[in-house]
Order: sequence, then structure tokens, then C-alpha cells
Amino acid sequence: MVQHRLSASSHHHAASLPFASVANRRVGRTPLYAAIDLGTHNCRLLVARAGERGLRVIDSFSRAVRLGEGLHHSGQLAEAAMERTITALRACVARMGLYELHSHRAIATEACRRAGNGMDFIARVMHETGLNISVISAREEAELALAACNSLLQDRDSTAGRGLLFDIGGGSTEIAWARIDRHARRHDLSGYVSLPMGIMTLGERHGADIFTDAGYRAAVEEIGNVLRGFDDVHCITREIARDNVMLLGTSGTVTTLASMAQGQGRYERAGIDGCSLSVPQALGMIGSLRRAGMAGLVCNPVIGPDRARYLLPGCAIFEAIVTTWPMLNLTVADRGLRDGLLLRMIGDRRRHGGFATPPSPSFSLHSHMEHRVST
Repeated sequence: MVQHRLSASSHHHAASLPFASVANRRVGRTPLYAAIDLGTHNCRLLVARAGERGLRVIDSFSRAVRLGEGLHHSGQLAEAAMERTITALRACVARMGLYELHSHRAIATEACRRAGNGMDFIARVMHETGLNISVISAREEAELALAACNSLLQDRDSTAGRGLLFDIGGGSTEIAWARIDRHARRHDLSGYVSLPMGIMTLGERHGADIFTDAGYRAAVEEIGNVLRGFDDVHCITREIARDNVMLLGTSGTVTTLASMAQGQGRYERAGIDGCSLSVPQALGMIGSLRRAGMAGLVCNPVIGPDRARYLLPGCAIFEAIVTTWPMLNLTVADRGLRDGLLLRMIGDRRRHGGFATPPSPSFSLHSHMEHRVST
């Protein structure tokens, strides 16, 4: 569970030195940590400390930077997208400077993995902001998503021995297949697949066609074909037939559908994280969203104009997943890679007697687990 504390939105920017210790020093308080997740669509920051039941969030920041805009067609990060992202990262650095942090970590995912100039951009970020960003592998992305959702996987009301988690991102979709050990309160990653299809990449590939019946169905079928290959390797459908699988979804697409299912006028996280979403109900809502078209999505208060363009690509990915692995309900998680990073840093400190260890190198090879997908 994540405990939130309301933070002031009127924080002044810190001094130019990144991560400088300023106000808010409190002797005897548990250490503060910060995590930045730079995705294909969003740049997100979370500042938190260990709470009684997970994380106690002190501050957060999120901005839609669309770093991967145009990447599908050009293979490169566009200058305007990089400028937007660096502006957002400067804001993250300034907010981090408001706190005395025990440790922090910043990661980048699919856009920087895929772009021909991805590593040049990472070097530019370091030069212009002082922020050292690690480009993580698809495996680490899956592990962090699972770590963030561990408390949900350990739900005492469930007897499932397996967890199937999906995270629909901007540039890719991560699927993680895990074995759950409730006695030890842990999970082990059995396999994972990273689909090079997220809300931005799928939206750019299909364009306006995603709003037509034929285009939408083609996208669902394309994704389903990849997922069936992963299923053939890991026999997930067989475990579902044994009622031995917990399905978890974490992404803006999933949380939006859950919010709509609850009839929220405006999105409220407290009612979403950890809730159960009826899959038949979700598919019915997707049908209604498709019939509403772009104009209807823009007017929907839970969606709005900034997200309307990318909702149906996310819905196509969602539908491909829940029709490949049919279950009546899924658990919704409003948590992600930032949460996983923070929990990992806190765990590292506890295991090493209060001293954090440096993160493990990215791009380690685990070919026995990885299901490779190319476009």
C-alpha cells in the first residue's frame, strides 16, 4: 500500500546545485529517497520514505513530455521532444533539491533503448542537468513493475500461485510471469516479454485507422499473435484453467478504465489502486469509447484532450491481453517503476545495515527468460 501526503504545489526551485540539501531537514526521520522514471510518453518523479505499509509519499511530479514522438518513423528522438524532456527533468532536479535525500535513481526505458541517438541524449541530460540516467533493460523494467506490485501479489484473499502482470507504456508493453510464494512473501520472475508496442508507438503506426473498426481489430490481432507465442512457452492458459493465476494491470489505460467503471467524475487514486476490475465490464466500456470517437474522448472528464489520442491504442493492447488470457477480473495497480525503484533502494539499505549499494548494471543478459519480439 502507498501512503500519500499532500505536498505543496508552490515549492520554489532549489539552488542551481542539483540535490543540494535545503529546508525540511528533520533529525530522526527515516531517510528520504527519490526516483525518476523517464518513459516514452511521461517523465515522473516520486520522493518518498519507508512507511508502515509500504511507501509514504512526500512529493511527486509528472509531465507528459512525449519523448518518443515521431520515433516510430524516424528512429531518432526529435529535437523538440528532447527539449521538452530536459525542461521537465530540470524541474525534477529542482524539486529533489528541496530535500535531503539518502539516495536517488533515475532511469529511462523504451524510447532511449530504441532511438539511434538515445545514448547521446542521456549524455546531453547529464551535461545540462547533472542528472545521471540509466537506460534499463526490458528485464529490469519487468522486475521493477513486479516489485512495485508485490503487496498486491501477496493478497491473502487469493490462492493463486502465479501472477501475470502487464504494464502498458508509451513505447512498449511489458508482460511479467511470476511465481508467488506467500509464505515467504516474495515472488520470482519466471519469464517476461517486452512488446515494442505502447500507446505512442501503436498510435503512430496505425494513425487514424485505430479509430476505425478494421484498424482497431488489426491492432488487437497483431498484438495477440505475439502474446500467443509467449503463452506457448510458459503455458499460461493452462494455469488459468486451473484457477491458479492472478492478473494485474498497471498503466494509465487500466486505471482510466477502472475509474470509469467506478463512475468517478474525476480520477481519485485512493479508490483505484488495488481494486478489482471486471474484464467483461472493461471490454464493454472500450466498445463505448470506440463508438464515442475522438470528439467524445476529448469531452470525457476522466480522459481529457491530452490523453484522448492515445487511449484507443492502449485499449487495443488491453483487449489483446485479456482476450489472450481470459479471466473474469483483474487487479488494478496505480503504481509503477518509480515505486519499484524506491522499494528497491529502501530494501538495499536495510539489507546492508543502512548503507545503500550502487544499482546493478543495466542490459544484463537473461536469454533463458526473455521472449524476444521484433518489429
